[in-house]
Amino acid sequence: MPGYHHDLALALQLADIADAIALPRFGAADLQVTAKPDLTPVSDADLAVESAIRSRLAVDRPDDQVVGEEFGGSAAQVQGRRWIVDPIDGTKNFVRGVPIWATLIALIDGPPGADPVVGVVSAPALARRWWAASGTGAFTRFAGGPERRCRVSGVRSPAHASLSYSEPAEWRSAGRTRQFQALLDACWRTRAYGDFYSYMLLAEGAVDIAAEPELSLWDVAALVPIVIEAGGRFTAIDGQPSGGTTVSALATNGLLHQDIMALLNG
Repeated sequence: MPGYHHDLALALQLADIADAIALPRFGAADLQVTAKPDLTPVSDADLAVESAIRSRLAVDRPDDQVVGEEFGGSAAQVQGRRWIVDPIDGTKNFVRGVPIWATLIALIDGPPGADPVVGVVSAPALARRWWAASGTGAFTRFAGGPERRCRVSGVRSPAHASLSYSEPAEWRSAGRTRQFQALLDACWRTRAYGDFYSYMLLAEGAVDIAAEPELSLWDVAALVPIVIEAGGRFTAIDGQPSGGTTVSALATNGLLHQDIMALLNG
């Protein structure tokens, strides 16, 4: 397996570029927000961040494909190297002044369905960043301090586990209300931290389970290597491999995975 340390270094530079654009626009009085066809918001910061990342990749990785939330592209049937970009994950938070948002950058290298091999999550309003590449471990840094390694928890029972999730309405839309309620009832503590943050807290061992019933590729790709390199497990809700294209997500510390899958598929 090739090493990806040069790609990880580039992804971290891309995150620096994104932070420099997005953070000054957070809370800006002149922030421009419009609605996409699916009625989700998009801000001028989303567009500017993705444009800047694409421009840098065109210079440094001109032969690679790019798939982004705002300007499209398809990785489903593409072979080889493709970068997956969510310029601002948590745009609804961003436009309302909630600091839980991040730029997500991932690299997939292989056939359709291959797992991402590089992931960077940069949340400048939280002064946090997380990153990983295959075989290197997962790391985080807070407020420019020293990097530290991410490790999932050792919790073995749902009755002792902390769950983080997204919106209950999404589970209802997915026809999984009963199963989701069973999961809530089984866990010691439940909180809706939502979006990327659920999975980064899991990678740090602060929560033990994170799950969402419906996601796009750019929502999930950067999260996968960080969770896996932290010692966790990341699959679709039904247990299928994440493959970088999963439309649902279940991440756990690994020890809880079979029990949680049974609850969500019962």
